Amino acid sequence: MKLYYFETPNPRKPCAVAKHLGSDVEFVRVDLSQGENKTPEFLAINPNGKVPALTDGDVKLWEAHTIMIYLAHKAGSDLWPSDPLKQIDVLRWLNWDTAHFSRHGGQLYFQHFIKELFGMGPPDDAIVEESSGFFKQFSAVLDKLPGRSRLHCRGFAFGRGLRNRDDSARRGQSQTAARRFRQYCPLAQQHDGAPGLEGALAHRAVGSRLAYPDSLVTATL
Repeated sequence: MKLYYFETPNPRKPCAVAKHLGSDVEFVRVDLSQGENKTPEFLAINPNGKVPALTDGDVKLWEAHTIMIYLAHKAGSDLWPSDPLKQIDVLRWLNWDTAHFSRHGGQLYFQHFIKELFGMGPPDDAIVEESSGFFKQFSAVLDKLPGRSRLHCRGFAFGRGLRNRDDSARRGQSQTAARRFRQYCPLAQQHDGAPGLEGALAHRAVGSRLAYPDSLVTATL
């Protein structure tokens, strides 16, 4: 298998799952800054011209969540549960991430980090204000989960028996990124110090995913 990625949030999701599962995957970096995602060779894999993408023999897949499910299913892992009702619940939260959490958090990431990285000018204040409001609104859903402290998603839905083996260096990177992100996100200022907040914001801020997720849901959040 080949897993095509770049250091942006969505590709890190299947990379995290592949690393956790020990999947026999060749990681292929696609340099977006050099337009490698627009070459005929890559467009034959993903006509959308985006990462992540995966090839496995004749199988060609794109979209992060689809690749995550494929990797878990292929490995026989309970990251993708066998119970159909639990599968539906995983899909619910993956769809929620796409429609709300990643959508608006990703826009903040783009405005404050990607535009600077690629010399695309300053953040658009109107977009930042709108996205901050929506990110705050939908992230609050996580605060209301039964039996869960604020944004503390560890062991969140499935795969509770797995341990998060995130090392101290990665935790330090996440905390540093989260501190930088606080200045951009009202949610961080409102819930400063909440359990799990630094990791959640850092992943969205710089696309730094936990290397060993508890479930497909926690790999996403």
